[in-house]
Amino acid sequence: MVKLPSIILASKSPRRQELLRLMDIDFRVVLKDVDESYPAHLSPEEIAVYIASKKAEAFDEELGDDIVLTADTIVCIDELILGKPESPEHAVEMLTLLSGRVHRVVTGVCLLNKHHYNKFFDVSEVFFRKLTEHEIRSYVEQYQPLDKAGSYGIQERIGLIGLEKINGSYTNIVGLPTEKLYQQLLKLA
Repeated sequence: MVKLPSIILASKSPRRQELLRLMDIDFRVVLKDVDESYPAHLSPEEIAVYIASKKAEAFDEELGDDIVLTADTIVCIDELILGKPESPEHAVEMLTLLSGRVHRVVTGVCLLNKHHYNKFFDVSEVFFRKLTEHEIRSYVEQYQPLDKAGSYGIQERIGLIGLEKINGSYTNIVGLPTEKLYQQLLKLA
């Protein structure tokens, strides 16, 4: 097994933490408040990488030999970016919009190591069947969609009952493209 440098995960996402644990990667979580605004002219891929990079920049001046791992996931349908919902009703609106349609999940990742930024992204297409209003409202009431881009977790009930197919990485939809991440970490080992 390749020995990777110490990793600082700058994310409170329990899903990202679980993915790293499943990859047998040692890490510690360190959080910083970062403004997640972005220029309006950016594409979804550029937005995800831009925000992940901003999160990493908060660590640039105090970095030792650790690797800082930051990520940002967005959901987009047509040209509309769906971030985290502002309320349960907003979550219902988002899920209704996604119902019966295909959307894209984009995760931008930044690995900061010794003032060098390694940035990349992954894109997955998600096909949802037509969901009933009861299925959507039940999900919003029983789960915590307010901390998830697009108002859902693919690994939760809504994904288990509504997913028709995906094109691309499943773990990218969860919040971290583990396949690409591992390859990039090997380059830093």
